[in-house]
Amino acid sequence: MEHLLTVGAGVEVADNLPGVVAVRDSKDPAGPALAFAPANWRAFVAAAPAR
Repeated sequence: MEHLLTVGAGVEVADNLPGVVAVRDSKDPAGPALAFAPANWRAFVAAAPAR
């Protein structure tokens, strides 16, 4: 993944991919990634409590 944003707790988010937002554990960069449609990711972030 390129253009990663580390959002805490070892989570990296790649939002530079066309039509998908990829999320992975930064402690396991070779491991699996979750893929979200951009609208679904925005809804998730909007609903998550602020810290």
